[in-house]
Amino acid sequence: MKDVRYSRRAAVGAALLHFSAAISGNGALASRALAETSPAATKPLREERLELVTSTGVHALDVEVAATQEQQAFGLMYRTSLSDTKGMLFPHKKPIELTMWMRNTYIPLDMVFILADGTVHRIEARTEPLSERIIASEGPVSAVLEIAGGNAERLGLKPGDKVRHSLFGTAASN
Repeated sequence: MKDVRYSRRAAVGAALLHFSAAISGNGALASRALAETSPAATKPLREERLELVTSTGVHALDVEVAATQEQQAFGLMYRTSLSDTKGMLFPHKKPIELTMWMRNTYIPLDMVFILADGTVHRIEARTEPLSERIIASEGPVSAVLEIAGGNAERLGLKPGDKVRHSLFGTAASN
């Protein structure tokens, strides 16, 4: 009996070691897999005001802030709608090259890649739902804003426009 328990412990230990090696070798993939099965990922996120300053005016959005790696991996997966006045902000502590995808995301989105000073760097418009195509920021950015597909065009948002939010040192007005 004692040998069986040790064998089971050894098997469990080996599995955990293999899992931790997999995480360190491909953290993004492992965190996405964890997020898809985690109940914490489905909890409501903190909502904050964000403003887009475009040639057509200032447009206020209420955005959910995906602050943790788990929340960012889950993102807007499984949502069936997104209002034109809502979005999700994916902040990062320092500017990095970011990649996104649309796995398990049922609605088209506009992905707005934002520089550290709040300048819109690039927009990937009307992303394809359920696609696993990698969408890159094409340069180091501090955040990604996901909004309803086509909303960037409707608002007149383009690269060079500004985003007001405390993350960029420019708070949105209330």
